[in-house]
Amino acid sequence: MSMPTVEQIQQILEPIFPGLMGVRLLTLEPERVVANLVVRPDLCTAGGILHGGAYMAFADTLGAVGTVVNLPKGKRTTTTDSSTKFIGGAKVNTTVVGESVALHRGRTTMVWQTTIRSEEGKLCAVVTQTQLVLEASS
Repeated sequence: MSMPTVEQIQQILEPIFPGLMGVRLLTLEPERVVANLVVRPDLCTAGGILHGGAYMAFADTLGAVGTVVNLPKGKRTTTTDSSTKFIGGAKVNTTVVGESVALHRGRTTMVWQTTIRSEEGKLCAVVTQTQLVLEASS
């Protein structure tokens, strides 16, 4: 089974929440996913910085994508746990880059850690999540 391309996964994301947020995949590898996100005003707090929920949703998307590209046929995934450490803010009208790396790729769970950085490379958030591997619904 061949791994899907960045373009194929991006097409899946477009009509759903990650597409609405503006998540743009850049790199797709079995142990690493990289994407960016423009910090639009509608994704910010009243203070003009990226909302914590947006960081979390961005990271959740990357960890889920990493899991999906590693799933055996007939399997699906869902997030069971996510922990976010907010380090610094990303200002409106900038771009953040998320890099998600696999810490564990097992048969029943996968664990991903995502770092989100500003354009200048400043660390904004670190998110660690667990993805459960399930039987696909018929």
